[in-house]
Amino acid sequence: MSTSHQAGTATTHRVLILGAGYAGMAAAIQLAARTRRRADVQVTLVNAQERFTERLRLHMVATGQHLREMDIPALLADTGAQFVRGWVTAVDAHAKTVRIDDSRVLHYDTLVYGLGSVADTALVPGVEEHAYTLDSADDAASLADRLAPLADGTVVVVGSGLTGVESAAEIAERYPELNVVLVGRREPGATLNPRARAYLRAALDRLGVRVRCGTAVTKVLPDSVELAGETPIAADVVLWTGGTRVSPLATAAGLTVDDGGRVVTDATLRSVSHPDVYAIGDAAAIRQGYGVMHGTCQSGMPTGVHAAVSIARALDGRRPRPFRFGYYHTPVSLGRRDAVVQFTHPDDSPRRVCLTGRAAVWYKETVSASPWPTYRRMVKLPSSGAFWPRGGRFTRLRDAR
Repeated sequence: MSTSHQAGTATTHRVLILGAGYAGMAAAIQLAARTRRRADVQVTLVNAQERFTERLRLHMVATGQHLREMDIPALLADTGAQFVRGWVTAVDAHAKTVRIDDSRVLHYDTLVYGLGSVADTALVPGVEEHAYTLDSADDAASLADRLAPLADGTVVVVGSGLTGVESAAEIAERYPELNVVLVGRREPGATLNPRARAYLRAALDRLGVRVRCGTAVTKVLPDSVELAGETPIAADVVLWTGGTRVSPLATAAGLTVDDGGRVVTDATLRSVSHPDVYAIGDAAAIRQGYGVMHGTCQSGMPTGVHAAVSIARALDGRRPRPFRFGYYHTPVSLGRRDAVVQFTHPDDSPRRVCLTGRAAVWYKETVSASPWPTYRRMVKLPSSGAFWPRGGRFTRLRDAR
């Protein structure tokens, strides 16, 4: 890896990290901590907000609960990394530049692309105009402002995946006077083992959540949700958690992407078309022995750490190593007083073991609260963040070296 920027008499290698989600934060802290004694490396993190968004807990914000403020620049102050606040509006992979807010241009020698994903509000007519999402703390706060004054009425949560389940349970527990309906194509907890799935469904029943699975939403109106071949559901509030999309910037930049717009990477997390670009988290299509990874916090942070370690190795003239990751759990909160935790095989298929009730609540809350303390620990001891399940035979690729 060569350096190309002259600053006085010193040559500085500029590493630009886009996105301060779970993966981007891990990449920035790891690389800054590992190169802090090097005057020839500058790490810059770009994010639209200075506050770190705990996406694992946005369903709590949506029900009016307050989370601790986590200031990104304050944490980075101890690392030497720079922070730039702004929206990424363009990436020029040929010129190696990134445009911020359409007004500023940042240059890079190595780019870490971690812009993540948002709710896909373009899938169904009316979602953009009439539905709430949980893409940011501001989005969640807007939903909280809408729910708080409702004395009665119906809240429809679209999407029966884990975000939809957690949101429906949280709203039903917080606002028992509201009717909560969870709508989705699949049964809630479909990826869990039978015992965990039955527990989850019983918890939703206890909270009064009505489940409509095996159906698709065809349109969202100001006061209802239309379903394919079924009677519409009257709705005072609609929360959309049905599917995600990634930023189109990678495609526009000419990076090789998959059908969903995610950057296709090699075994070391480098773009297959632009080796000076690494892709991490939800923004990356990372292939393991079991297939392409899906985005979660548990996999996102390791991708950020691995990209940072790979860049540090390349700066030292060493060859980056292949990335391997195996899933190990699926924690699901069911309000503040209940939860289920499904332990998994490395390919994310369910094991026979699961936790429920108070033990699961403690486990889930410990997991949800762990990223920020982990980042703080990595500032002083970066190697502490480099441990995760590699997945054994489940993750091994024949062509990985």
